[in-house]
Amino acid sequence: MFILLMSSFVYAGLPDDGKVIFSARCAACHNINKVLTGPALAGVEQRRSLDWIINFVHSSQTVVKSGDPYAVALFQKFNKIQMPDHSDLTSDNIKSVVEYIKTQAVVSDTKAPFVKPTKLSTLYRPISPGKDYVAIIGYFIAVLLLIGTLLLAVHLRSLQNGHEKTPV
Repeated sequence: MFILLMSSFVYAGLPDDGKVIFSARCAACHNINKVLTGPALAGVEQRRSLDWIINFVHSSQTVVKSGDPYAVALFQKFNKIQMPDHSDLTSDNIKSVVEYIKTQAVVSDTKAPFVKPTKLSTLYRPISPGKDYVAIIGYFIAVLLLIGTLLLAVHLRSLQNGHEKTPV
């Protein structure tokens, strides 16, 4: 059983890198589907090439100062607020963020006069043996402790009843 549980842990996989990086580095200024301090990022891979996105994330001001019309327009539109450089992120890190953005983007064919709400997610998720092994093990331990406690109580009760019936 131990080997089975450990193998499921090894193959469970790590959290999605793009989501983790987006939450830690981008979410303070960007939302995927609506404008915040910075632009909404849904469809960014369609507006700009991946190389452009990587260069901009590494150093937005370098791209702005190069005279890139799109970068200059973004800089002007968002009140000349400089995006922090993220030169420590690798190209693969940035690609994983773009992939995460693609999965979370809300696509609409019609233009509504209001902002479409972000994608809803359920507040619950079913337990999965590959990802929630600690919860499953905890559940089984709790059940075993409960059974053990009940057996001990029955045994103590039978010992107590046995001592009351023996004459002195």
